[in-house]
Amino acid sequence: MFLPTTSQEAAAAGKAPFDIILVTGDTYIDSPFVGVAVIGKVLAAAGYRVGIIAQPALDGPDDITRLGEPALFWGVTAGCIDSMVANRTASGRRRQRDDYTPGGVNDRRPDRATIAYSNLIRHHFKDTRPIVLGGIEASLRRVAHYDYWSDKIRKSVLFDAKADYLVYGMAERCVVELAAALKADRDPTTIRGLCYIAREKPEAALELPPFDRVKEDPKAFTEMFHSFYRNNDPVTAQPIAQRQDSRYLVQNPPALYLSQGELDAVYDLEYERDVHPFYRADGPVRALDTIRFSIASHRGCYGECNFCAIAVHQGRTVRWRSERSILAEARAIAALPQFKGTIQDVGGPTANMYGFECARKDKKGSCSHKRCLYPEVCGGLGVDHDPQLQLLRKLRDVPGIKRVIVASGIRHDMVMADQKAGRAYLKQLVGHHVSGQMKLAPEHSEDHVLDSMGKPGTASLLKFRDRFYELTRQIGKKQFLTYYLIAGHPGCEAKDMQNLRRFCAEELKVRPEQVQLFTPTPSTYSTLMYWTGADPFTGKRCFVEKNVRARETQKKILRA
Repeated sequence: MFLPTTSQEAAAAGKAPFDIILVTGDTYIDSPFVGVAVIGKVLAAAGYRVGIIAQPALDGPDDITRLGEPALFWGVTAGCIDSMVANRTASGRRRQRDDYTPGGVNDRRPDRATIAYSNLIRHHFKDTRPIVLGGIEASLRRVAHYDYWSDKIRKSVLFDAKADYLVYGMAERCVVELAAALKADRDPTTIRGLCYIAREKPEAALELPPFDRVKEDPKAFTEMFHSFYRNNDPVTAQPIAQRQDSRYLVQNPPALYLSQGELDAVYDLEYERDVHPFYRADGPVRALDTIRFSIASHRGCYGECNFCAIAVHQGRTVRWRSERSILAEARAIAALPQFKGTIQDVGGPTANMYGFECARKDKKGSCSHKRCLYPEVCGGLGVDHDPQLQLLRKLRDVPGIKRVIVASGIRHDMVMADQKAGRAYLKQLVGHHVSGQMKLAPEHSEDHVLDSMGKPGTASLLKFRDRFYELTRQIGKKQFLTYYLIAGHPGCEAKDMQNLRRFCAEELKVRPEQVQLFTPTPSTYSTLMYWTGADPFTGKRCFVEKNVRARETQKKILRA
Protein backbone atom coordinates (compact mmCIF):
# COMPACT_ATOMS: atom_id res chain seq x y z
CA MET A 1 0.00 0.00 0.00
CA PHE A 2 0.97 3.60 -0.55
CA LEU A 3 1.42 5.79 2.49
CA PRO A 4 -1.38 8.38 2.68
CA THR A 5 -0.80 11.72 1.01
CA THR A 6 -4.32 13.17 1.30
CA SER A 7 -6.71 13.55 4.22
CA GLN A 8 -9.27 11.39 2.37
CA GLU A 9 -6.81 8.50 2.13
CA ALA A 10 -5.84 8.90 5.76
CA ALA A 11 -9.44 8.81 6.90
CA ALA A 12 -10.24 5.78 4.75
CA ALA A 13 -7.23 3.90 6.10
CA GLY A 14 -7.79 4.98 9.69
CA LYS A 15 -4.35 6.62 9.76
CA ALA A 16 -5.32 10.10 10.96
CA PRO A 17 -4.20 11.95 12.93
CA PHE A 18 -0.58 11.37 11.95
CA ASP A 19 2.36 10.71 14.23
CA ILE A 20 4.84 11.76 11.54
CA ILE A 21 4.48 13.75 8.33
CA LEU A 22 7.29 13.49 5.77
CA VAL A 23 7.84 16.35 3.32
CA THR A 24 9.93 15.71 0.21
CA GLY A 25 11.28 17.56 -2.81
CA ASP A 26 10.59 14.57 -5.07
CA THR A 27 7.22 13.33 -6.11
CA TYR A 28 6.12 10.34 -4.04
CA ILE A 29 7.48 7.19 -5.69
CA ASP A 30 6.85 4.17 -3.46
CA SER A 31 10.11 2.36 -4.15
CA PRO A 32 12.99 0.87 -2.15
CA PHE A 33 15.27 3.20 -4.14
CA VAL A 34 13.57 6.33 -2.76
CA GLY A 35 14.67 7.35 0.72
CA VAL A 36 11.44 9.04 1.85
CA ALA A 37 9.44 5.93 0.90
CA VAL A 38 11.86 3.65 2.74
CA ILE A 39 11.85 5.79 5.89
CA GLY A 40 8.06 6.09 5.74
CA LYS A 41 7.58 2.33 5.37
CA VAL A 42 10.09 1.55 8.14
CA LEU A 43 8.32 3.94 10.52
CA ALA A 44 4.92 2.52 9.56
CA ALA A 45 6.21 -1.01 10.17
CA ALA A 46 7.30 0.16 13.64
CA GLY A 47 3.70 1.12 14.38
CA TYR A 48 3.64 4.85 13.59
CA ARG A 49 1.01 6.62 11.49
CA VAL A 50 2.92 8.23 8.63
CA GLY A 51 1.82 10.58 5.86
CA ILE A 52 3.77 12.06 2.94
CA ILE A 53 3.50 15.48 1.30
CA ALA A 54 5.47 15.64 -1.94
CA GLN A 55 6.73 18.84 -3.56
CA PRO A 56 4.45 21.22 -1.62
CA ALA A 57 3.81 24.62 -3.20
CA LEU A 58 5.52 27.45 -1.35
CA ASP A 59 3.01 30.17 -2.26
CA GLY A 60 0.11 29.05 -0.09
CA PRO A 61 -1.03 26.77 2.73
CA ASP A 62 -3.06 24.18 0.80
CA ASP A 63 -0.34 21.56 0.28
CA ILE A 64 1.55 21.79 3.53
CA THR A 65 -1.58 21.88 5.72
CA ARG A 66 -3.65 19.18 4.04
CA LEU A 67 -2.60 16.42 6.49
CA GLY A 68 -2.80 18.60 9.57
CA GLU A 69 -0.03 18.66 12.18
CA PRO A 70 1.88 15.56 13.32
CA ALA A 71 1.90 14.37 16.93
CA LEU A 72 5.64 13.55 16.98
CA PHE A 73 7.64 15.30 14.24
CA TRP A 74 7.91 16.62 10.73
CA GLY A 75 10.49 14.87 8.53
CA VAL A 76 11.95 17.10 5.82
CA THR A 77 14.07 15.98 2.87
CA ALA A 78 15.07 17.67 -0.38
CA GLY A 79 14.67 14.28 -2.09
CA CYS A 80 17.00 11.77 -3.69
CA ILE A 81 19.29 14.52 -5.00
CA ASP A 82 20.69 17.68 -3.42
CA SER A 83 18.28 20.37 -4.60
CA MET A 84 21.05 22.61 -5.90
CA VAL A 85 22.42 19.75 -8.01
CA ALA A 86 18.90 18.92 -9.19
CA ASN A 87 18.16 22.53 -10.12
CA ARG A 88 21.49 23.90 -11.37
CA THR A 89 24.11 22.70 -13.84
CA ALA A 90 27.82 22.69 -13.03
CA SER A 91 27.94 26.06 -14.84
CA GLY A 92 25.16 27.50 -12.70
CA ARG A 93 22.37 27.47 -15.28
CA ARG A 94 18.86 26.43 -14.30
CA ARG A 95 17.99 22.88 -15.34
CA GLN A 96 14.81 22.63 -17.37
CA ARG A 97 14.08 18.97 -16.62
CA ASP A 98 13.64 17.04 -13.37
CA ASP A 99 13.43 13.25 -13.43
CA TYR A 100 11.61 13.17 -10.07
CA THR A 101 8.80 15.59 -11.01
CA PRO A 102 5.62 14.48 -12.82
CA GLY A 103 5.71 15.70 -16.39
CA GLY A 104 9.45 16.29 -16.13
CA VAL A 105 9.34 20.10 -15.96
CA ASN A 106 11.67 21.43 -13.25
CA ASP A 107 9.19 23.77 -11.60
CA ARG A 108 8.34 22.07 -8.29
CA ARG A 109 11.56 21.68 -6.29
CA PRO A 110 12.91 24.93 -4.73
CA ASP A 111 16.59 25.71 -4.35
CA ARG A 112 17.82 24.68 -0.88
CA ALA A 113 14.64 22.68 -0.49
CA THR A 114 15.48 21.51 3.02
CA ILE A 115 15.53 25.12 4.22
CA ALA A 116 12.53 26.18 2.12
CA TYR A 117 10.28 23.40 3.43
CA SER A 118 11.32 23.97 7.04
CA ASN A 119 10.41 27.65 6.65
CA LEU A 120 7.11 26.69 5.03
CA ILE A 121 6.16 24.46 7.97
CA ARG A 122 7.00 27.10 10.57
CA HIS A 123 5.11 29.77 8.64
CA HIS A 124 1.84 27.81 8.74
CA PHE A 125 2.27 25.95 12.04
CA LYS A 126 3.41 28.15 14.91
CA ASP A 127 5.25 26.42 17.77
CA THR A 128 4.87 23.13 15.96
CA ARG A 129 6.35 19.73 16.73
CA PRO A 130 10.09 19.19 16.02
CA ILE A 131 11.36 19.48 12.46
CA VAL A 132 13.78 16.67 11.61
CA LEU A 133 16.00 16.97 8.54
CA GLY A 134 17.15 13.94 6.54
CA GLY A 135 18.12 12.76 3.07
CA ILE A 136 21.30 13.35 1.13
CA GLU A 137 21.08 17.17 1.11
CA ALA A 138 20.90 17.31 4.91
CA SER A 139 23.38 14.47 5.38
CA LEU A 140 26.13 16.12 3.32
CA ARG A 141 25.47 19.61 4.68
CA ARG A 142 25.37 18.64 8.34
CA VAL A 143 28.58 20.48 9.33
CA ALA A 144 30.10 23.69 7.97
CA HIS A 145 30.55 23.10 4.25
CA TYR A 146 31.60 24.78 1.02
CA ASP A 147 28.61 25.70 -1.14
CA TYR A 148 29.57 26.03 -4.80
CA TRP A 149 26.46 27.98 -5.82
CA SER A 150 27.05 30.79 -3.33
CA ASP A 151 30.85 30.32 -3.39
CA LYS A 152 31.21 30.44 0.37
CA ILE A 153 31.36 28.35 3.49
CA ARG A 154 27.90 27.87 4.95
CA LYS A 155 26.82 26.77 8.40
CA SER A 156 25.25 23.41 9.04
CA VAL A 157 21.89 23.19 7.31
CA LEU A 158 20.47 22.45 10.77
CA PHE A 159 21.25 26.08 11.70
CA ASP A 160 20.16 27.57 8.38
CA ALA A 161 16.85 25.68 8.43
CA LYS A 162 16.31 26.45 12.12
CA ALA A 163 15.32 22.82 12.53
CA ASP A 164 15.48 20.70 15.67
CA TYR A 165 17.30 17.52 14.66
CA LEU A 166 19.10 16.05 11.67
CA VAL A 167 19.42 12.32 10.92
CA TYR A 168 22.30 11.48 8.62
CA GLY A 169 23.41 8.58 6.49
CA MET A 170 21.13 5.59 5.95
CA ALA A 171 18.86 6.56 8.80
CA GLU A 172 16.39 3.70 9.32
CA ARG A 173 17.68 2.76 12.77
CA CYS A 174 18.17 6.35 13.93
CA VAL A 175 14.76 7.63 12.86
CA VAL A 176 12.87 4.81 14.59
CA GLU A 177 14.84 5.44 17.79
CA LEU A 178 14.09 9.15 17.49
CA ALA A 179 10.36 8.53 17.05
CA ALA A 180 10.35 6.28 20.13
CA ALA A 181 12.19 8.89 22.22
CA LEU A 182 9.83 11.69 21.21
CA LYS A 183 6.78 9.50 21.84
CA ALA A 184 8.07 8.68 25.34
CA ASP A 185 9.08 12.32 25.94
CA ARG A 186 12.72 11.25 26.41
CA ASP A 187 15.81 13.28 25.53
CA PRO A 188 16.91 11.99 22.09
CA THR A 189 20.35 13.61 22.06
CA THR A 190 22.25 10.39 22.77
CA ILE A 191 20.93 8.62 19.65
CA ARG A 192 23.62 7.58 17.18
CA GLY A 193 23.29 9.04 13.69
CA LEU A 194 21.73 12.25 15.05
CA CYS A 195 22.85 15.89 14.90
CA TYR A 196 21.45 18.57 17.18
CA ILE A 197 22.22 22.08 18.46
CA ALA A 198 23.52 22.59 22.00
CA ARG A 199 24.50 25.52 24.19
CA GLU A 200 27.58 23.71 25.46
CA LYS A 201 30.00 21.28 23.87
CA PRO A 202 29.47 17.75 25.17
CA GLU A 203 32.45 16.71 27.27
CA ALA A 204 33.24 13.63 25.15
CA ALA A 205 33.00 15.44 21.80
CA LEU A 206 35.98 16.22 19.59
CA GLU A 207 35.86 19.96 18.94
CA LEU A 208 36.27 21.07 15.34
CA PRO A 209 37.63 24.48 14.41
CA PRO A 210 34.73 26.96 14.76
CA PHE A 211 32.67 28.23 11.86
CA ASP A 212 33.95 31.82 12.15
CA ARG A 213 37.46 30.51 11.61
CA VAL A 214 36.89 27.92 8.89
CA LYS A 215 34.85 30.30 6.74
CA GLU A 216 37.94 32.51 6.37
CA ASP A 217 40.89 30.12 6.74
CA PRO A 218 41.32 27.30 4.16
CA LYS A 219 43.85 25.52 6.36
CA ALA A 220 41.43 25.48 9.28
CA PHE A 221 38.68 24.24 6.97
CA THR A 222 40.96 21.44 5.76
CA GLU A 223 41.73 20.47 9.36
CA MET A 224 38.00 20.46 10.11
CA PHE A 225 37.17 18.32 7.08
CA HIS A 226 39.80 15.70 7.91
CA SER A 227 38.33 15.33 11.41
CA PHE A 228 34.79 15.19 10.04
CA TYR A 229 35.70 12.57 7.43
CA ARG A 230 37.60 10.36 9.88
CA ASN A 231 34.61 10.25 12.21
CA ASN A 232 32.19 8.61 9.82
CA ASP A 233 32.84 4.97 10.72
CA PRO A 234 30.44 3.56 13.36
CA VAL A 235 33.20 1.43 14.91
CA THR A 236 35.73 4.20 15.53
CA ALA A 237 33.90 7.54 15.39
CA GLN A 238 33.82 10.04 18.24
CA PRO A 239 31.07 12.58 18.72
CA ILE A 240 32.12 15.88 17.18
CA ALA A 241 31.08 19.45 17.89
CA GLN A 242 31.57 22.75 16.12
CA ARG A 243 30.74 26.22 17.39
CA GLN A 244 28.63 27.93 14.72
CA ASP A 245 27.40 31.05 16.54
CA SER A 246 26.95 31.16 20.29
CA ARG A 247 25.95 27.47 20.11
CA TYR A 248 27.37 24.15 18.96
CA LEU A 249 26.49 21.80 16.16
CA VAL A 250 26.82 18.34 17.73
CA GLN A 251 27.13 15.20 15.63
CA ASN A 252 26.75 11.92 17.47
CA PRO A 253 28.69 8.91 16.13
CA PRO A 254 27.07 7.23 13.11
CA ALA A 255 24.32 4.70 13.67
CA LEU A 256 25.54 1.12 13.72
CA TYR A 257 25.10 -0.53 10.35
CA LEU A 258 22.06 -2.73 9.87
CA SER A 259 22.74 -6.44 10.12
CA GLN A 260 21.94 -8.52 7.06
CA GLY A 261 18.67 -9.58 8.67
CA GLU A 262 17.74 -5.97 9.41
CA LEU A 263 18.69 -4.90 5.89
CA ASP A 264 16.59 -7.71 4.44
CA ALA A 265 13.66 -6.57 6.58
CA VAL A 266 13.81 -3.08 5.05
CA TYR A 267 13.66 -4.46 1.52
CA ASP A 268 11.12 -7.15 2.39
CA LEU A 269 8.54 -4.44 3.11
CA GLU A 270 5.92 -4.09 0.39
CA TYR A 271 6.56 -1.29 -2.11
CA GLU A 272 4.16 -0.34 -4.89
CA ARG A 273 7.03 0.47 -7.30
CA ASP A 274 4.94 3.23 -8.75
CA VAL A 275 4.10 6.91 -8.39
CA HIS A 276 1.28 7.63 -5.98
CA PRO A 277 -1.97 8.14 -7.97
CA PHE A 278 -2.42 11.64 -6.50
CA TYR A 279 0.77 12.73 -8.31
CA ARG A 280 0.69 10.29 -11.23
CA ALA A 281 -2.16 12.28 -12.74
CA ASP A 282 0.26 15.17 -13.39
CA GLY A 283 2.33 13.20 -15.87
CA PRO A 284 5.01 10.51 -16.20
CA VAL A 285 8.02 10.45 -13.87
CA ARG A 286 11.21 9.57 -15.70
CA ALA A 287 13.07 8.24 -12.64
CA LEU A 288 10.54 5.43 -12.40
CA ASP A 289 11.74 4.04 -15.74
CA THR A 290 15.13 3.32 -14.16
CA ILE A 291 14.19 2.06 -10.71
CA ARG A 292 10.84 0.26 -11.10
CA PHE A 293 12.32 -3.09 -12.11
CA SER A 294 15.74 -2.76 -10.49
CA ILE A 295 17.10 -4.43 -7.36
CA ALA A 296 19.47 -2.96 -4.76
CA SER A 297 21.74 -5.76 -3.58
CA HIS A 298 24.03 -3.85 -1.21
CA ARG A 299 24.99 -0.51 0.35
CA GLY A 300 28.27 1.31 0.85
CA CYS A 301 31.36 1.60 -1.33
CA TYR A 302 35.04 0.71 -1.07
CA GLY A 303 35.99 3.26 -3.70
CA GLU A 304 36.14 6.52 -1.72
CA CYS A 305 36.65 8.52 -4.93
CA ASN A 306 37.48 12.07 -3.89
CA PHE A 307 34.61 13.57 -5.90
CA CYS A 308 31.97 11.19 -4.52
CA ALA A 309 30.03 11.48 -1.26
CA ILE A 310 28.88 7.86 -1.02
CA ALA A 311 31.55 7.04 1.57
CA VAL A 312 30.22 9.86 3.79
CA HIS A 313 26.53 9.09 3.22
CA GLN A 314 26.34 5.29 2.88
CA GLY A 315 29.65 4.32 4.46
CA ARG A 316 33.00 2.78 3.55
CA THR A 317 31.90 -0.67 4.70
CA VAL A 318 29.77 -2.68 2.27
CA ARG A 319 26.68 -4.44 3.63
CA TRP A 320 24.69 -6.82 1.46
CA ARG A 321 21.31 -8.49 1.45
CA SER A 322 20.83 -12.25 1.56
CA GLU A 323 20.14 -14.22 -1.59
CA ARG A 324 16.75 -15.14 -0.10
CA SER A 325 15.68 -11.50 0.17
CA ILE A 326 16.92 -10.55 -3.29
CA LEU A 327 15.30 -13.55 -4.96
CA ALA A 328 12.03 -12.84 -3.14
CA GLU A 329 12.10 -9.29 -4.50
CA ALA A 330 12.80 -10.62 -7.99
CA ARG A 331 9.76 -12.91 -7.78
CA ALA A 332 7.62 -9.98 -6.60
CA ILE A 333 8.80 -7.88 -9.55
CA ALA A 334 8.13 -10.73 -11.97
CA ALA A 335 4.53 -10.87 -10.74
CA LEU A 336 3.83 -7.21 -11.54
CA PRO A 337 1.46 -6.73 -14.50
CA GLN A 338 3.72 -4.08 -16.06
CA PHE A 339 6.82 -6.33 -15.99
CA LYS A 340 8.00 -7.46 -19.42
CA GLY A 341 10.74 -9.83 -18.34
CA THR A 342 13.85 -7.70 -17.82
CA ILE A 343 15.39 -6.79 -14.46
CA GLN A 344 16.98 -3.47 -15.38
CA ASP A 345 19.74 -3.51 -12.76
CA VAL A 346 21.11 -5.50 -9.86
CA GLY A 347 23.71 -3.69 -7.81
CA GLY A 348 24.51 -0.77 -5.57
CA PRO A 349 26.70 2.32 -5.83
CA THR A 350 29.03 -0.05 -7.72
CA ALA A 351 27.61 -3.37 -8.89
CA ASN A 352 30.53 -5.72 -8.19
CA MET A 353 30.91 -5.09 -4.47
CA TYR A 354 28.40 -7.73 -3.38
CA GLY A 355 29.18 -10.45 -0.89
CA PHE A 356 32.69 -9.76 0.45
CA GLU A 357 34.38 -7.39 2.87
CA CYS A 358 37.67 -6.83 4.67
CA ALA A 359 37.71 -9.02 7.78
CA ARG A 360 39.11 -6.29 10.03
CA LYS A 361 36.41 -3.68 9.44
CA ASP A 362 33.70 -5.15 11.66
CA LYS A 363 36.04 -5.09 14.66
CA LYS A 364 38.41 -2.22 13.96
CA GLY A 365 36.58 -0.08 11.41
CA SER A 366 37.88 1.31 8.15
CA CYS A 367 41.58 2.02 7.89
CA SER A 368 42.52 5.60 8.70
CA HIS A 369 45.83 5.47 6.81
CA LYS A 370 44.86 3.83 3.49
CA ARG A 371 41.98 3.10 1.14
CA CYS A 372 40.60 -0.16 -0.15
CA LEU A 373 41.05 0.54 -3.89
CA TYR A 374 43.52 3.40 -4.17
CA PRO A 375 46.24 3.56 -5.36
CA GLU A 376 45.62 -0.15 -5.97
CA VAL A 377 43.28 -2.85 -4.71
CA CYS A 378 44.24 -3.79 -1.14
CA GLY A 379 45.10 -7.45 -0.71
CA GLY A 380 43.24 -7.49 2.61
CA LEU A 381 39.92 -6.68 0.95
CA GLY A 382 39.52 -10.24 -0.27
CA VAL A 383 37.86 -9.39 -3.58
CA ASP A 384 35.62 -12.29 -4.57
CA HIS A 385 33.08 -12.05 -7.38
CA ASP A 386 31.72 -15.55 -6.84
CA PRO A 387 28.83 -14.46 -4.53
CA GLN A 388 27.45 -12.09 -7.16
CA LEU A 389 28.13 -14.62 -9.91
CA GLN A 390 26.00 -17.19 -8.05
CA LEU A 391 23.31 -14.62 -7.31
CA LEU A 392 23.00 -13.63 -10.96
CA ARG A 393 22.67 -17.27 -12.01
CA LYS A 394 19.81 -17.79 -9.54
CA LEU A 395 18.08 -14.59 -10.66
CA ARG A 396 18.09 -15.81 -14.25
CA ASP A 397 16.24 -18.93 -13.11
CA VAL A 398 13.34 -17.04 -11.47
CA PRO A 399 10.12 -17.82 -13.40
CA GLY A 400 9.00 -14.87 -15.50
CA ILE A 401 12.46 -13.29 -15.68
CA LYS A 402 13.92 -13.43 -19.17
CA ARG A 403 16.94 -11.20 -18.64
CA VAL A 404 18.91 -9.60 -15.81
CA ILE A 405 21.00 -6.51 -16.59
CA VAL A 406 23.90 -5.20 -14.51
CA ALA A 407 23.64 -1.50 -15.34
CA SER A 408 24.99 0.33 -12.28
CA GLY A 409 28.61 0.16 -13.39
CA ILE A 410 31.50 -1.97 -12.15
CA ARG A 411 35.04 -1.37 -10.90
CA HIS A 412 37.24 -2.90 -13.59
CA ASP A 413 40.29 -2.85 -11.30
CA MET A 414 38.50 -5.17 -8.86
CA VAL A 415 37.66 -7.63 -11.64
CA MET A 416 41.29 -7.74 -12.73
CA ALA A 417 42.47 -8.13 -9.11
CA ASP A 418 40.26 -11.18 -8.54
CA GLN A 419 42.46 -14.06 -9.70
CA LYS A 420 39.96 -16.74 -8.66
CA ALA A 421 36.57 -15.58 -9.93
CA GLY A 422 37.23 -12.38 -11.90
CA ARG A 423 37.42 -13.98 -15.33
CA ALA A 424 34.39 -16.21 -14.75
CA TYR A 425 32.43 -13.22 -13.46
CA LEU A 426 33.26 -11.10 -16.51
CA LYS A 427 32.45 -14.00 -18.83
CA GLN A 428 29.02 -14.31 -17.23
CA LEU A 429 28.43 -10.55 -17.48
CA VAL A 430 29.39 -10.52 -21.15
CA GLY A 431 27.27 -13.57 -21.89
CA HIS A 432 24.11 -12.68 -19.99
CA HIS A 433 24.05 -9.32 -18.23
CA VAL A 434 25.16 -6.59 -20.66
CA SER A 435 22.52 -4.64 -22.54
CA GLY A 436 24.67 -3.77 -25.55
CA GLN A 437 27.00 -1.52 -23.53
CA MET A 438 28.90 -1.95 -20.28
CA LYS A 439 29.59 1.17 -18.24
CA LEU A 440 33.01 1.90 -16.78
CA ALA A 441 34.15 5.03 -14.99
CA PRO A 442 37.89 5.58 -15.49
CA GLU A 443 37.21 9.37 -15.27
CA HIS A 444 40.56 10.40 -16.80
CA SER A 445 43.84 9.20 -18.28
CA GLU A 446 46.46 11.49 -16.72
CA ASP A 447 48.12 10.16 -13.57
CA HIS A 448 48.25 13.45 -11.66
CA VAL A 449 44.54 14.10 -12.34
CA LEU A 450 43.65 10.55 -11.35
CA ASP A 451 45.65 11.03 -8.14
CA SER A 452 43.60 14.11 -7.31
CA MET A 453 40.46 12.06 -7.92
CA GLY A 454 41.61 9.11 -5.83
CA LYS A 455 41.33 6.85 -8.89
CA PRO A 456 43.75 4.16 -10.17
CA GLY A 457 45.87 4.48 -13.31
CA THR A 458 44.93 3.19 -16.74
CA ALA A 459 46.84 -0.11 -16.73
CA SER A 460 43.98 -2.18 -15.30
CA LEU A 461 41.49 -0.40 -17.58
CA LEU A 462 43.36 -1.43 -20.71
CA LYS A 463 43.74 -5.02 -19.51
CA PHE A 464 40.03 -5.15 -18.72
CA ARG A 465 39.17 -3.72 -22.12
CA ASP A 466 41.18 -6.41 -23.88
CA ARG A 467 39.57 -9.18 -21.83
CA PHE A 468 36.07 -7.78 -22.37
CA TYR A 469 36.43 -7.71 -26.14
CA GLU A 470 38.14 -11.11 -26.18
CA LEU A 471 35.18 -12.67 -24.37
CA THR A 472 32.70 -10.74 -26.50
CA ARG A 473 34.29 -12.08 -29.69
CA GLN A 474 34.23 -15.62 -28.32
CA ILE A 475 30.46 -15.58 -27.87
CA GLY A 476 29.84 -13.73 -31.13
CA LYS A 477 28.05 -10.70 -29.67
CA LYS A 478 28.26 -7.04 -30.62
CA GLN A 479 28.81 -5.30 -27.29
CA PHE A 480 30.75 -2.22 -26.34
CA LEU A 481 32.33 -0.43 -23.42
CA THR A 482 31.24 3.09 -22.59
CA TYR A 483 33.32 5.36 -20.37
CA TYR A 484 32.32 8.01 -17.86
CA LEU A 485 34.81 10.89 -17.86
CA ILE A 486 35.17 14.12 -15.88
CA ALA A 487 36.32 17.54 -17.06
CA GLY A 488 37.26 20.48 -14.86
CA HIS A 489 38.31 18.47 -11.81
CA PRO A 490 40.93 20.06 -9.51
CA GLY A 491 44.37 19.35 -10.94
CA CYS A 492 43.06 19.21 -14.52
CA GLU A 493 44.11 21.78 -17.15
CA ALA A 494 43.12 22.15 -20.79
CA LYS A 495 46.28 20.30 -21.85
CA ASP A 496 45.23 17.34 -19.71
CA MET A 497 41.90 17.20 -21.54
CA GLN A 498 43.79 17.21 -24.85
CA ASN A 499 45.79 14.23 -23.60
CA LEU A 500 42.60 12.51 -22.48
CA ARG A 501 41.10 13.08 -25.90
CA ARG A 502 44.13 11.42 -27.54
CA PHE A 503 43.94 8.53 -25.08
CA CYS A 504 40.28 7.97 -25.94
CA ALA A 505 40.96 8.08 -29.67
CA GLU A 506 44.19 6.07 -29.77
CA GLU A 507 43.82 3.60 -26.89
CA LEU A 508 40.09 3.24 -26.25
CA LYS A 509 39.05 3.83 -29.87
CA VAL A 510 36.03 5.88 -28.83
CA ARG A 511 34.63 9.35 -29.14
CA PRO A 512 33.49 10.12 -25.58
CA GLU A 513 29.80 10.68 -24.98
CA GLN A 514 29.48 10.41 -21.17
CA VAL A 515 31.42 13.52 -20.15
CA GLN A 516 30.56 15.26 -16.91
CA LEU A 517 31.75 18.70 -15.83
CA PHE A 518 32.96 18.43 -12.25
CA THR A 519 30.44 19.88 -9.79
CA PRO A 520 31.78 20.72 -6.31
CA THR A 521 29.24 19.13 -3.98
CA PRO A 522 29.35 19.28 -0.17
CA SER A 523 31.39 16.85 1.93
CA THR A 524 33.86 15.58 -0.68
CA TYR A 525 37.62 15.91 -0.81
CA SER A 526 37.46 17.16 -4.40
CA THR A 527 35.26 20.05 -3.27
CA LEU A 528 37.76 20.78 -0.51
CA MET A 529 40.49 20.96 -3.20
CA TYR A 530 38.31 23.21 -5.34
CA TRP A 531 37.82 25.75 -2.54
CA THR A 532 41.31 25.69 -1.02
CA GLY A 533 43.35 25.24 -4.19
CA ALA A 534 45.53 22.72 -2.38
CA ASP A 535 45.97 18.97 -2.10
CA PRO A 536 44.50 18.23 1.35
CA PHE A 537 46.85 15.28 1.90
CA THR A 538 50.16 16.96 0.99
CA GLY A 539 49.37 20.65 1.41
CA LYS A 540 50.86 21.38 -2.03
CA ARG A 541 49.15 23.87 -4.31
CA CYS A 542 46.79 22.35 -6.85
CA PHE A 543 45.61 23.94 -10.10
CA VAL A 544 41.86 24.64 -9.99
CA GLU A 545 39.95 26.00 -12.95
CA LYS A 546 37.20 28.23 -11.58
CA ASN A 547 36.35 30.27 -14.66
CA VAL A 548 32.99 29.00 -15.94
CA ARG A 549 33.84 29.44 -19.62
CA ALA A 550 37.22 27.75 -19.22
CA ARG A 551 35.60 24.85 -17.34
CA GLU A 552 33.10 24.39 -20.15
CA THR A 553 35.95 24.55 -22.67
CA GLN A 554 37.59 21.56 -20.96
CA LYS A 555 34.45 19.55 -21.61
CA LYS A 556 34.22 20.75 -25.21
CA ILE A 557 37.81 19.67 -25.88
CA LEU A 558 36.87 16.08 -25.18
CA ARG A 559 33.71 16.15 -27.26
CA ALA A 560 35.09 18.08 -30.24
